[in-house]
Amino acid sequence: MSKPLSERDAGDDAAVEEIVGRGPGGAIVLASIATAIVIGCWFAFYFIVFLPRGVIQ
Repeated sequence: MSKPLSERDAGDDAAVEEIVGRGPGGAIVLASIATAIVIGCWFAFYFIVFLPRGVIQ
């Protein structure tokens, strides 16, 4: 069971402030990797599927 707010340790607040102060680095890295994968798939699809078919008339 969690403690009431009045009984929380000051150390808990300091730990939370430290974590929040680091910023969203992990989320940005994960979003960048996901974006790179999507762009890579798009280029692969373009070069493997569309270019070999030639000009559509």
